[in-house]
Order: sequence, then structure tokens, then C-alpha cells
Amino acid sequence: MTNGGAVLFARYAYPPNALGYCGTDAARQLLEQVDAGVDDGGLRRLVRGFEGAWPYLELIARATGLDPLDRRVVEAYWLGNDLLQRVDRAALGRSLEDRFHPRLGRGDGSAFVDAIPAAAVPHHSFHVFVVYPWLGLLRTGLVDEPLRVLDRCRIRWGRVVDVDGATALVRSRPLVWEGRSLRLGVPLVERLATGGGGLRLTRPLAPGDWCSMHWNWVCDRLTRRDAVRLASWSARQLAAAQGQPRPSPAMLFS
Repeated sequence: MTNGGAVLFARYAYPPNALGYCGTDAARQLLEQVDAGVDDGGLRRLVRGFEGAWPYLELIARATGLDPLDRRVVEAYWLGNDLLQRVDRAALGRSLEDRFHPRLGRGDGSAFVDAIPAAAVPHHSFHVFVVYPWLGLLRTGLVDEPLRVLDRCRIRWGRVVDVDGATALVRSRPLVWEGRSLRLGVPLVERLATGGGGLRLTRPLAPGDWCSMHWNWVCDRLTRRDAVRLASWSARQLAAAQGQPRPSPAMLFS
């Protein structure tokens, strides 16, 4: 039996896949199956082709005794939940070492563990802020493209202002670079896709709804509790990547 974990995964994986950034060449099938809500063997085979995300799902699953495509595991990776706290730092380091040793040389994983912030967890924002090189590029003085990618690639949260056909206006807080650190800026309103070609990626939206976003798409409607949780886990990983203390809840969310 399935519980929709593959469909939930595809909601968030589709936007970068449609841009050709990750996964297999099957963006149309991902969108079709999300629109239909079909979680089947074909979709599950497709999502295993996402080489960036899949090892994190396996890591969370091993730590919790769940299937990698259990909905709770998928939610932990994209949005964040308590399952993340059951993955220890050493296991995360070994997972990264297993993935990257062909390029960096085989070791015992200690170099990876030593390089991982103490508060790191296998959340998508960890991959964006810590594993990807973009934060390091910001520190070299390259700003525009690294900042754009960091902001678009993280899973963002916001509130729907208006819905018009296959697009929505959403208010959210972008990342801003202050010369030495990244932080959340003042809220801005942007127009994002909710579907295309008669197919819908997100569940129906209405003004006032909280939602999640990836690249130039709205991925899903969220409860306020979901949005707060996403903001909290994302902010923890951003702070950890920059060697900063965990921000207070009042600073995380709007």
C-alpha cells in the first residue's frame, strides 16, 4: 500500500526537473501524476532517479524504520518534521562520504563529519545551504547568480494574495545578502505558476492560504503550522551553515 509519499515528493521535485536541473527527463509525467494524485510503481521508479534527494530519503528511512517514500519521510526532507532529529550527524557524514568519495577519495567519513555543522539534518535546506557551493561563492564576492539560485532552490513559504488561472500572487520573504551573511528580507509579492497545460501542481488555493514554493512554482497549500515548521527548519540550517546561533521563533516567520 502507498500513502501518497511519491506524489508529495513529485510536487516539490517537479519545478527543478522541468528546468532540467535534476531527475530524469520525465517532467510531464511527474506533473500528470501529481494532477491525478496517482502514487504507483511508475512514479516511484521515477523519483528514485533524483540523485540529489533520494539518498536523504534513504537516510531518514533507515533511522526511522520507514519506507523512503513514506509520506512522513518525504515531508521531513522537503518541509521538516521530528523525524529529522533521529538522524545523527555521523550517519549524515557517512552518507555524504558514500556519495562523493569517487570525486574526493575514499575515507572513513570523518572529514565529512568534521565539515558538517553540529545542527545539520537531512533537510532540503541543508543540501542548498551547506552541500551546494553557492554560499561559498557569495563570500568570494559573486552575488547575483548565487543569491538567485539559493533563494529559488530552497523551499520557500508565503501567503497567497490572489489566484488567477494557472498562476498565483504570493507574498514571501526573499533571501538577502548583507556582505557577510544571508538573512530573510522584507516581504515581496511575486507571481508564480500553479499549473500548466491544463494540469495542476498544487492543491486548490485561495487568497489568505499559506503555501510552499520551489523555483517559480507554488508546490502545495500549507497549514499555518506547516509553514511555521518549514520556516523553523530552514532557518536552523541557514544559521548552522553560517556558524550562527539558532534564531528565535519571532525572527523566523511572517
